[in-house]
Parts: sequence; structure tokens; C-alpha cells
Amino acid sequence: MEIGVMFWAGRDRVDQIRSLGVQCGQLGIGPAIELSRDCSDDWRAALGDFRVVTVFCAYAGESYIDMAAVDATVGFVPASTRAARERRTLEVSDFAGSLRVPAIACHLGRIPDDRTDSDYLAVRDAVRRICDHAAGHGQTLALETGPEPAEDLLRFLEDTGRGNLKINFDPANMILYGTGDPIEAFKILAPHVVSIHAKDGDLPPRNYPGLLGTERPLGEGSVGIEKFLEAVQQAGYDGTIHVEREIENQAHRLRDIREAILLLRRLT
Repeated sequence: MEIGVMFWAGRDRVDQIRSLGVQCGQLGIGPAIELSRDCSDDWRAALGDFRVVTVFCAYAGESYIDMAAVDATVGFVPASTRAARERRTLEVSDFAGSLRVPAIACHLGRIPDDRTDSDYLAVRDAVRRICDHAAGHGQTLALETGPEPAEDLLRFLEDTGRGNLKINFDPANMILYGTGDPIEAFKILAPHVVSIHAKDGDLPPRNYPGLLGTERPLGEGSVGIEKFLEAVQQAGYDGTIHVEREIENQAHRLRDIREAILLLRRLT
């Protein structure tokens, strides 16, 4: 497995990420980034031979403060923002295509359990259209794990029926949302996993329903990263694994990413 870093346009510089000792990464595009031709040219020049394997799309108004906020604001589930987010994802696909990046990714939101629910069907159809557009660039669309159990996400993949719809597996999200054991979830989704996040966290507090868990530096949370990596290797996964650390303090964030890279190198 090649080790990379999840980094963000407008927050991270390519030379900073290179200085961590990696040669690949996943580029996050937030809603404030204007995806013009000049933007593509600038990124192409900045990247040089640094390899971006995924462009992640984040949307305006998303909040992960608690599960109520996730349900109301994240991904394609909220009907009021669905069409605009679909258009933005197509723009990100075009941007990724201009950089010859083979995958785009996003958070889907917590899809309804009822497969006949109108929101479920609308989200499925939007994802189908995005997959078809991405296929024109030779791209996969990877959905990140998190708000739903692995079985539900697998069912959604099957219902969508697009061969280029895949999974970006984040073991910490299974912990943070309290939706399943990361190792067992990976076993269920492994045939569809094209990229992995190396992230850690603790479970939501039992006495406060609706809250999410707390992210931790890699190796200090409840994921059990050593055993998780063993399961990944036993499954024959040979793709990339990207350190992700989402905290406000940039100096602490880069420190934690560097230490996580060293930990991964010791374990793999």
C-alpha cells in the first residue's frame, strides 16, 4: 500500500505535503474554490510529478456537529441543496479530468433505510447521473463510509447499478458515527474499496444520543489501526492509504499527519 495524505485546496500547499515524505494524495475541494481553467493550470503546475489519486468534493453548508446536522446538511440527502450539489460534483469531475485524476469522491449523507422512499430514489438517481458523467473522464466515484452500516451502503451500491461507483473506506467514521466495527465493515465492502483513509477516533458518548465521536491522532483512538491494517492486507488490498486529520490548528494537524505516516510505515 502506498501512503499518501488527504489535503485541501486553500489550506495546504503541495510543498508542505511533499515535505511529509509522500508522493501521492487526495485533494479536497471546498465550496469556496472556483474551478476555472486558470485553477486547473495552477494546480497542474504546482503538482508537477506529485500524484493526486482522488479529488474530494465538499459542499457549502455541510455540518458535522451532530447527527441532526449531518442529516440536515450533508451530501445529497437534503432535497433543497441536491441539485446544486450535483452540479458542483460534475464541475469537480471536470476539474479532476483536466488533471487526469482517476477518481472523485464525496460524502453521500445518511440515506433512508426505506428503498422506496422518495429521497432514497432521488439520491440514487443523482448518483447514477454523476457516475455516468465521471465515466466520460474514465473516473470512479467513491462514496465515503460513515453514517450508515456497511450493509446499507453495499445495498445502495447494488441498487445504483454503476460499475464505477466505489468506496473510500474511512475506518474512523464507522467509530465516530457508531455504525459498526471497522474491520467487519471493511470485509463487507472490500471488493468495492478503491481508497482508504488512515484516521482514528473514539465512539460517541453513551449518555448523549445524537452526538458524534471524537477524532484522535492515528493510533490513539478506538479503530485499532494495527489490526485494521492486518485485515486490509489479508483482503489483498493494494491501493493507496491516505492519512486524514481534520483539526483547526494547522501546526498540530501537520505534526499529527507526519507522526501518522511514520506509524503506518512501521506497521506496513
